[in-house]
Amino acid sequence: MSSPITSRLGGLYLIPTTLGEVAVDSSLPPLITSVVARLSYFVVEEEKTARHFIKKICPDRIIREINIRSLNEHTKSEEIAPLLAPLREGHDIGIISEAGCPAIADPGAEVVRLAHELGAQVHPLVGPCSMILALMASGFNGQRWRFVGYLPVEDEARKKSIGLLERDLYASHETQIVMDTPYRNQRLFEEILSTCRPETKVCVASALTTDAESIRVLSVKDWKGLGAILTKVPTIFVIGR
Repeated sequence: MSSPITSRLGGLYLIPTTLGEVAVDSSLPPLITSVVARLSYFVVEEEKTARHFIKKICPDRIIREINIRSLNEHTKSEEIAPLLAPLREGHDIGIISEAGCPAIADPGAEVVRLAHELGAQVHPLVGPCSMILALMASGFNGQRWRFVGYLPVEDEARKKSIGLLERDLYASHETQIVMDTPYRNQRLFEEILSTCRPETKVCVASALTTDAESIRVLSVKDWKGLGAILTKVPTIFVIGR
């Protein structure tokens, strides 16, 4: 059972970042800047990009005076709890992901879980979330949907997963949302088109909130006729009907 929330602990702030190289005020509210300006401890997915983000929104901050610790797919499970040491000492901590909202398709979720177990207060801050933005723009069912994230790497397992997602789409009208690393966008796109029914619709949402933003919805049949080639930029695929 989680510990009761206590004021002796610091708070954990989930700090969204922009989804690309855009002006901070284009997708982040002023509160983000004010929180980052006062925090001295951060847990981040990638230190280099986190420093860049902090300096971008708080140019007067001296980065070397900030305590920044990394948490990514290479972090061992036993290394996560020590990241919350400042929290136990009464200091607030900020979590920063590579892009978008922390703890969503992001290793920061484990830090959030441990913070709750300690009894610390968790503060999610408002910012862009690519899968929510893609769902909003798709026109598909927003009452019942599932974010699956990354599909299996192996070809057969991947195609099987796509088939199961489409089955659930038609069985329960549940919109399906998937993604992959940008350099595999075309591969995933082609597998969706080769696996799904001709009438199934696919929303391809790329470079969201940036000047290069592209959002298009077509049926599988029409996508095949178009012969589209996707760029290697962050892309969300939404499968609907």
